[in-house]
Amino acid sequence: MSSRTLKNCLAPAKLNLFLHVTGRRADGYHLLQTVFQLLDHGDLLHFETRDDAVICRTTEVPGVAAEDDLIVRAARLLQATLPEGARPGANIAIEKRLPMGGGLGGGSSDAATALLALNRLWQAGLDRQQLMDLGLQLGADVPFFIFGRTAFAAGVGEELTQVVTPDGWYVVIEPGVSVPTQAIFSAKELTRNTKAVTITDFSTSPVGFGKNDLQAVAAKLFPEVAEAIIWLRQYGDARMTGSGACVFCFFAHEPDADLVLKAVPAHWKAWKARAIAKHPLADI
Repeated sequence: MSSRTLKNCLAPAKLNLFLHVTGRRADGYHLLQTVFQLLDHGDLLHFETRDDAVICRTTEVPGVAAEDDLIVRAARLLQATLPEGARPGANIAIEKRLPMGGGLGGGSSDAATALLALNRLWQAGLDRQQLMDLGLQLGADVPFFIFGRTAFAAGVGEELTQVVTPDGWYVVIEPGVSVPTQAIFSAKELTRNTKAVTITDFSTSPVGFGKNDLQAVAAKLFPEVAEAIIWLRQYGDARMTGSGACVFCFFAHEPDADLVLKAVPAHWKAWKARAIAKHPLADI
């Protein structure tokens, strides 16, 4: 097989516009309801096939060994679906832009982009649902990124329904801490009985809908998160995404987002991104 490439593949960030914990299964997994919003900002991945079946991450990611990287694990899962003796490899480079422990789905999005891109390059022929089933083995958020549309999610995050969200811009603040998801979900203080809502409830008034049940726990354990929420609330309905640590606020117009971005204190990293309805690789 001659070398084939896919360059500049965006692994988009997501925001949880709200996140309700509605219960807990017998196996310990939490039952959630959320709306995942895709953004036009994320990590950038580059793929090149190779003939020797080796999966090689060619760039360093501080704090993440290649063997533990969801990108490499995703590639190997997909590779294992191909016939023995006819398994190609890949060189994979990543430009890491999203923080780890930020609640933006960076690792999950990277894994989904790897599955989508390599399914194309290797001509593996898996359909969308088969890729989502593979992705679920890597993490509850991975199927959403393969689903590829802004979505209402339920269950442990794998029951997905496409929804329409307002066009606009988000200012995102990185408070400078990495929040371990397990620490938030295992906290005794976490509320796990929020009443279930419907898609219609959300669609009737999507901006500022609901709350993030994980936010109170994260803000208590990590004061940096609480500080960023309080600051950004000067400008709108600021809230945390996922299990933290990043904080966001919606703006209908880009100039309004730009004004807030310029005012963000220098000790925080901040950026703006536009809401997108579809994953950039949704149609490959």
